[in-house]
Amino acid sequence: MKAILLLLVCVMAVGCGSTSSQPKKTTFSHIVIVDQENRTPDNIFGSNPNFEPGVDIATSGLNSAGQTVPLTPVALANCYDLGHAHIAFTTAYNNGAMNGSDKVGVSPAPGCTLGPNPQYGYVDNSGGVVQPYFDLATQYGFANRMFQTNQGPSFPSHQFIISGTSAPTTTSTLFAAENQQGGSGCVSPPTAYVLLIDSAGDENSQTFPCFDHPTIVDLLEPAGLTWRYYATPSDSWVWNGPQAILGLCNPQTVDGVLACSGNEWANVIPTPASVLTDIQNCNLANVSWVTPTGQNSDHPEINTGGGPSWVASIVNAIGTSQCGYWQNTAILITWDDWGGWYDHVPPPRIGQSNGWGAGYVYGFRVPLLVVSAYTPAGYVSGANHDFGSILRFVETTFGLGLIGPGNWADSYADDLMDFFPLSSPRSFTSISSQYDAAHFINDKEPPTDPDDD
Repeated sequence: MKAILLLLVCVMAVGCGSTSSQPKKTTFSHIVIVDQENRTPDNIFGSNPNFEPGVDIATSGLNSAGQTVPLTPVALANCYDLGHAHIAFTTAYNNGAMNGSDKVGVSPAPGCTLGPNPQYGYVDNSGGVVQPYFDLATQYGFANRMFQTNQGPSFPSHQFIISGTSAPTTTSTLFAAENQQGGSGCVSPPTAYVLLIDSAGDENSQTFPCFDHPTIVDLLEPAGLTWRYYATPSDSWVWNGPQAILGLCNPQTVDGVLACSGNEWANVIPTPASVLTDIQNCNLANVSWVTPTGQNSDHPEINTGGGPSWVASIVNAIGTSQCGYWQNTAILITWDDWGGWYDHVPPPRIGQSNGWGAGYVYGFRVPLLVVSAYTPAGYVSGANHDFGSILRFVETTFGLGLIGPGNWADSYADDLMDFFPLSSPRSFTSISSQYDAAHFINDKEPPTDPDDD
């Protein structure tokens, strides 16, 4: 009898083990996680810091001399990159003072002219290049407190967003801290490595960049749920999470070449625009991760300005789908790391009651836009979120358990359910953008890497 009562409680609630404080009012069959590159809220939205009530966007910041530095406009497709390794985080964070961004390294392209304080920039929207992001925020949900889980660049970030950790094994107390060197995940040559960080924040060891631990896929597949990971093929897939997971890559030597293979790897789609054709063909997986080409990545120096249109095209394809996706799909749009740009909000310690994450968790703010038929226009969340929240949302939505041994990012995170208070669906209004889905589907330009560092 007690077992029956427990089952009834779990069915009626948001999900066993969920951190949500309200009953689940919506049912999603599909979740699309769009992962752009290297921006902060102050940087993306700084051109109009009061674009809707309740948002927290700064117009200036402090430098290491204690001076106030105004944020100034920079093109989305700018000509320089900023340091965003772990050392760049600790420099900018400066033990919580948040005044060290002027000491973060700058890497200009040849012929690039740098103005003063290049780290203190916001994207110039005078021509409307990032207006789709503003429109998504004002028509749907915006997070004031979304933090990348890790304090470093893309490779560990993309591990956290599929598994809630960048540790090489389930029992390891270390995290992969930086981008991998000399290889590409589980198909790397033996000399490849990634630096590991300990609880003191020291990077004194390294490991081969192929990890053996569970991911969210290990919960999805036993539940009969489908998944896909859309990514640009490259020789250095720092942003392709599955390639560094042994059970998802399944490396095999074929014709003398080591390559990922097998049933799981078949879900890694080597053309990002295929997500648009899958939506059109009513072939959307239950959970999809979508990474961009370099041209559409928003990554400083290497993007060509297509990112906002790229994101809008995915939202519009779902919103206008003849397959009924608008009523049963949640779209989570975030950025994989802060990219070295100034942001004024210090990261919190969301969980870590047992010391988990010490030395590497949590990182700076990144934008998070939440789009669904059940999200009110102009909703601004003040709760703390991180990449673990995305995993927890998947777990809550589909009634899954936790990924790891109970002390990974999803264990401590909220489940984003505050973004979905509406009990009946809203109608969809298209997001205006420079390019539509047909542009990206038919684009013949060779794709570049989303991240060159």
